[in-house]
Amino acid sequence: MTTSLNAKPAVKLKAPNQVMSAHAVVIEPTKGWGALRLFELWRFRELLYFMIWRDLKVRYKQTALGASWAILQPLLTTVLFTVIFGRVAGLSSGGFPYPVFTLTALLPWNYFANAFTQSGNSLVNNQQLISKVYFPRLIVPVASSLVGLVDFAIGFVMLLVMMFIYRVLPTWNILALPFFLLIAIIAALGLGLWLSAMNVQFRDIRYVIPFLAQFWMYATPIVWPITMFPEQWRWVLGFNPMTGVVEGFRWAILGTTDAPLLLFLISSIVTIVLFWTGMVYFRRMERSFADII
Repeated sequence: MTTSLNAKPAVKLKAPNQVMSAHAVVIEPTKGWGALRLFELWRFRELLYFMIWRDLKVRYKQTALGASWAILQPLLTTVLFTVIFGRVAGLSSGGFPYPVFTLTALLPWNYFANAFTQSGNSLVNNQQLISKVYFPRLIVPVASSLVGLVDFAIGFVMLLVMMFIYRVLPTWNILALPFFLLIAIIAALGLGLWLSAMNVQFRDIRYVIPFLAQFWMYATPIVWPITMFPEQWRWVLGFNPMTGVVEGFRWAILGTTDAPLLLFLISSIVTIVLFWTGMVYFRRMERSFADII
């Protein structure tokens, strides 16, 4: 097959609806608050899969505990919180065994904290790859935020075993659990996009991330019940997106109280805003990643 001498040597991709040719492709940075180009995630879905698989192997390769860490971490934390906050401080658990009450909240929280921590450092940890090869940079934090779902699945099985031991039966509300897990994923990814893009430009962000995770945990009703706040002011807690997720898990699994719909609604809106602004900010800064990383 021969190519005409009048054929254009390159095609510039400026819009999602343009058709790629068999010739070279010129990659141009987005301008201003340009298009998000989410369609590129689908085009590079195999790369996303292999990056998730790579991160999983790196996490458990040459480790003494391996996947057991996904059980030991929430289990030991639950025991510690039960002794300190359940027995010594005497905090209420709404009539449920305190270990079950705490572990139900720790599962989504551990996923959220690990996801935004890993995704927040993902660009810096993959700087050699980013500076040499073109691919949608969005894949890096997305892959890092999805890896933690494996640990979540292992921890969820442990929660079911603990509920069996304490003879706590799940309610039919558990059918709504995927919705609250989705909110946790979106919130972790939105925060991770902000932190990963900022981490490239400001390297001290890596020291802020652990402090943010620790501070945020105690600002979320994990060891303390939401009933400690006056009922007319509980909706304010919804501005913390993980409050809606944690209370949603407890409502879905344990059937603690009537569904706090206003709290769920506020947390969902804050999560969507966090994700959208994080996506736009990430895309805006993406043009300079390879230069300053």
